[in-house]
Amino acid sequence: MQIGVLKEIKVKENRVAMTPAGVEQMVALGHKVNIETTAGEGSGFTDETYVNAGAKIIATPKEIYDSCEMVMKVKEPLPVEYDLIREGQIVFTYFHFAAAEELTRAIIASKSIAIAYETVETANGSLPLLTPMSEVAGRMAIQEGAKYLEKTYGGKGVLLSGVPGVNPGTVVVIGGGIVGTNAAKMACGLGAKVYLLDTDLERLRYLSDVMPKNCFELMSNPATIRKLLPEADLVIGAVLIPGAMAPRLVTRDMLGLMKKGSVIVDVAIDQGGCVETAKPTTHDDPIYEVDGIVHYCVANMPGAVSMTSTLALTNATLPYALILADKGYKIGAQEYPDLAKGINIINGQVTYKGVSDAFDLEYKPLDSVL
Repeated sequence: MQIGVLKEIKVKENRVAMTPAGVEQMVALGHKVNIETTAGEGSGFTDETYVNAGAKIIATPKEIYDSCEMVMKVKEPLPVEYDLIREGQIVFTYFHFAAAEELTRAIIASKSIAIAYETVETANGSLPLLTPMSEVAGRMAIQEGAKYLEKTYGGKGVLLSGVPGVNPGTVVVIGGGIVGTNAAKMACGLGAKVYLLDTDLERLRYLSDVMPKNCFELMSNPATIRKLLPEADLVIGAVLIPGAMAPRLVTRDMLGLMKKGSVIVDVAIDQGGCVETAKPTTHDDPIYEVDGIVHYCVANMPGAVSMTSTLALTNATLPYALILADKGYKIGAQEYPDLAKGINIINGQVTYKGVSDAFDLEYKPLDSVL
């Protein structure tokens, strides 16, 4: 198969969808890999290292789209790319369709095969291609939240760790999945007082066993959130429903319960955000204020730590890319049920229920389309 790896064009997105090590494995199996020039520089990989691994360097994204059966990216295609995507072409990347109607309709119109990293799901319900970036984003959420609590950025001027004789900061993490657990671990490590909320009692029991003693696990509901917001210096939104819009758990009126200069980091912004006042921001302009509360809602947080993120992401995506290259998407989906769940749109037909529900589109079960 002819595989193309594109240079990311989202603002300050420095990750790349394949490393030279991945190229070497693809080429060893008889596949051809085209890399857009300078695609890997933001993650520390030069064109020369890709050539040495067996790739061909391509000058423009149009040439990649025109020549390749499958294209790989990290972030979703942007409007300038919509017309480049060809009918029958596999596009393998993060899409987050349920929060992006324009993108969804553009991919439908392209009649391509959209396979979303974020909805590949194993039999036990884990999300192997989302997990590594969730780990990064969860840890970064505390790093960024701690920074924007500084007075120089409009925050309260609170040091999360505190110092001897001064209380530490209070962190409320809404969602006890991969993002939330990693955020809570980081906050606990700094010495903050941490509340970790989830709706799954078994998950809370597990977290109670493994988390440090400065982490307090509570059942998540509107009453608990309202009770904790006045105490919170930093709130982390970490709720995910795979392939669907995130629920709005912190409403506009709830901001009035928070102290001025507190910070909200909504990691769920890729799926629309779990805070009503959240809107996507960029690394160039990451924060804004609503009612005196600092909001950080960067939609591609891991792009800021691109070397770590690229290695973590490609460790997870390469095995699935190899399946698609070796077998194609039809046989791959039939033999690997976890990969099948990643297929969101085929030839203009929506095959993922969360996407069809988001925009009231006709849903076609994958089996009927294949």
